[in-house]
Amino acid sequence: MASTAQFLAVLDLIAVNIAFPAIGADFRSASTAGLSWVLNAYTIVLAALLVPAGRLADETGRRRSFLLGMALFGLASIGCGAAPGLGWLIAARVVQGVAAAVVVPTSLSLALPAFAPREQATAVGVWTAVSAVAASSGPVVGGLLAALDWRWIFLINAPVVLGAVAAGLRLLPRTEPVRPGQAAESVRTEPVPAEGARAEPVRTRAVRRLDPLGTLLVLMATGSLTTACVQAPEWGYAAPATLAFLGVGVVAGALCAAHVRRHPDPVVDPALFRTRGFTTAALGLLSYFLAYSAILLAATWMFSGVWGYSTRRAGLAVAPWPLTVLVVSALSGRIVRALGERRGAVLGAVAFTAAPLWWLVAAGPSGDGAHYAAGFLPGLVLAGIGAGLYQPVMFAAAGLLPARRLSVGSGVLMMSRQGGTALGVAALVVVTGGARQPGLADLRAGWVFAAVAAAVAALAGAVFRTADGKAARRH
Repeated sequence: MASTAQFLAVLDLIAVNIAFPAIGADFRSASTAGLSWVLNAYTIVLAALLVPAGRLADETGRRRSFLLGMALFGLASIGCGAAPGLGWLIAARVVQGVAAAVVVPTSLSLALPAFAPREQATAVGVWTAVSAVAASSGPVVGGLLAALDWRWIFLINAPVVLGAVAAGLRLLPRTEPVRPGQAAESVRTEPVPAEGARAEPVRTRAVRRLDPLGTLLVLMATGSLTTACVQAPEWGYAAPATLAFLGVGVVAGALCAAHVRRHPDPVVDPALFRTRGFTTAALGLLSYFLAYSAILLAATWMFSGVWGYSTRRAGLAVAPWPLTVLVVSALSGRIVRALGERRGAVLGAVAFTAAPLWWLVAAGPSGDGAHYAAGFLPGLVLAGIGAGLYQPVMFAAAGLLPARRLSVGSGVLMMSRQGGTALGVAALVVVTGGARQPGLADLRAGWVFAAVAAAVAALAGAVFRTADGKAARRH
């Protein structure tokens, strides 16, 4: 069920790109800028709400949040499929983004506690594989469904959601919420005067409180920064609107950082980042997805632009990447147990760094795609190996946090993914000179950027630690 939620959320992010021409044909009066909000509304809302939605799930119960989020996602999908106009479609996409922000971090926080710590890499490996398959198969699935009718991209979600909700009602464990204003138990050790006497744990009561201002600042910061990254290629990187959103995002982020230090129970507890392994994972995932999104977009440009592949053929050309992820992720638990989490993460990031470096050396500009097997395929396999090893270790870092913080911690890691993805695409557009169809020389510059970002992710993997999370799991 966790994998189902992840698959739908990622697939609806990718597949809609392919449907733009078909949607535009139905809504002939719509401008290209208006059509772009069918994708951007979902992306921005999802990124902005991940952390607040994770906090809400921790407070109200993850099972309940997951089921309500899935139901809302299904209803919003039907609304998208039945949209009589562009405005309706964009509004329904906003609701889809809200629902996805609820189910994605909640799905991971529900899955992790069901596995022993040594098995969590395997569990997250499956979750990662589903995400990679959804992302990489999005163009193919979107193209096939759009060929029938673009509305099927959304309507096909409904029966899948119905099955997931029915299964969730029977199988998902019930989680105890800690509501604002309700006392939550914590444990402290009371000092004793007698020398050598054993300190006894004393149960105290801490009260959870709402943090509306912190929630608003998180929404403003993430929403503004994501909007600037997503819209910059269209608005212009130095355009007043882009700079204004960037400015609002930076100011809101600074105010939020100051606020959470003072609030007794902030929307994002700074204590999360005192767990070194978790902080390292968040930064590592940000760097990794900078490279990931740049590599995926550059591969699409390579196939469709430089080599002139059709959309369907380009999707099939990318397929070795998710297939490799699927195989490696299934084995990631065994590999990580044999090598250790740090070595497994470093090996994955090094393999991922090697992918764009391979293309820099070996990929040629042949118009008939004759260099695909020798010049591009090995890089896709290396990228798949890297994704299958790196992501499970880093996403499993949510398990280092106390149980009551699992969903908000998962939301932070997902925010690293979404932020890295948006920044990676924006950075690639800048690096390649803003061309709509970059040439091979432009793509080489993009591969250098991706290799540097992946190398930073490898550095994060090299300093990744889980020892400081063991105590957190016990409380």
